[in-house]
Amino acid sequence: MLEITIWDVQHGSSAYIKTPKDKHFVIDLGTGRHKNTQSEFSPLLYLKNNCITTIDQLVITHPHTDHIDDILNFDKVFTKCLVVPSHLTEEDIRKANPSSDSKKVEKYIEIIKRYCIEVNDADNPTKPENNGGVKFEWFVPNTCGRSNINNHSTVVVIEYLGVKVIIPGDNETASWKELLEKDFFIKAIEGANIFVASHHGRESGYYADLFNYFTPYLTIISDDHVTDTSITDKYSKIATGWEVYKRSDGSCQKRNCITTRSDGTINIKIWQQNMINYMGVSID
Repeated sequence: MLEITIWDVQHGSSAYIKTPKDKHFVIDLGTGRHKNTQSEFSPLLYLKNNCITTIDQLVITHPHTDHIDDILNFDKVFTKCLVVPSHLTEEDIRKANPSSDSKKVEKYIEIIKRYCIEVNDADNPTKPENNGGVKFEWFVPNTCGRSNINNHSTVVVIEYLGVKVIIPGDNETASWKELLEKDFFIKAIEGANIFVASHHGRESGYYADLFNYFTPYLTIISDDHVTDTSITDKYSKIATGWEVYKRSDGSCQKRNCITTRSDGTINIKIWQQNMINYMGVSID
């Protein structure tokens, strides 16, 4: 079974993936607040407290602080492999973040300097033969101006048993245009089934031409509140719908778009039983 968790980290982003061979992946390090308390929710500490002390691969889509808020807990677990937009300079990274977040930014810069060794095929967790058949691909736009590092976000495509899930960072129009000029990117996203909306479901992250290549069953938005640039309705209209199970009361309802702000933590499971493939989606 492939399990994908989209954490409720309010205005941030963080996802956890567990493969059929118990390989552990994390995409982005946003943090949130526990419901009805003021305590911070740390995805890394949650994993550690649930006996997951090694992350086989961490992908940081881009170093804005809402995607690296948990970076100070990085050394609480062991991370084997790190993927970042390595073409961004230290100056690019510092300019993109407020001075109040300098401690997290400096930690990020210190970490990326440590991870510079190529991983051999036998140890590469993204190889399907090493993780139980899951295909991971990532794509990094790099030609846009660097005054907006949203346009340098890594796009992760996960495929298992014929189901594709796209998890981008905060890419906007310029970088989507760049990526769609590449045939290998188009091939990777064609027929995708679940799309995590870029830039927290804001208008700036929406690019209509993407949906010439796939029509998702379901779109997912990671955010904490609706703003005047939120386009949840538009994302609902481009999806065909999927049955979503609500864990709190056992109900099931067809949904086109689900959000962490309204639905809490989102879980996706993809598995095979008696030669039939299944996909289940559940919310809080």
